[in-house]
Amino acid sequence: MIINVGSMNPVKLGAIRAVMETRFPEAEFVPVSVDSGVSVQPVGLEETMRGAKNRARAAFDGCSLAVALESGLVPVPETSTGFMNLTACAIFDGEEMYLGLGPAFELPAEVTRLVVEDGLELDPAVRRAGLTDNDRIGYAQGIIGILSRGRVTRMDYSRPAVSMALVRMGL
Repeated sequence: MIINVGSMNPVKLGAIRAVMETRFPEAEFVPVSVDSGVSVQPVGLEETMRGAKNRARAAFDGCSLAVALESGLVPVPETSTGFMNLTACAIFDGEEMYLGLGPAFELPAEVTRLVVEDGLELDPAVRRAGLTDNDRIGYAQGIIGILSRGRVTRMDYSRPAVSMALVRMGL
């Protein structure tokens, strides 16, 4: 069984593999470079979901399943910034799309402002806000790792979205 992963990001690949290999122990996980078809830093649930679905569809080639993750900022009432960061997962079997969402957390106000108002991608927004010097935090611990001081990593944070997509599959 081949499961294509709609990203070359080793953190996304690791999160997907960690959850899915228990249900598909014989699977080979293949990273595939695909375009999300949405902005580099999605804002809003619709754009975030569309990015995950686009990635999964684009990665579906010569495989049994294609899986993709997309993170975005979504409006959330009662938060101090008005937004939370969350990850969406899409699993595509060639006919049906299975979707799941992970937990969400609020970013620092300056990071949110830089993303929502200035249109920056999360990595440069986090750097500009002075939280890291790492150019690719999404390929490392992620901003959740920085904010939680390593108690939660991006891989930890991404796994529940994959698990929730599998629920709809009955797995």
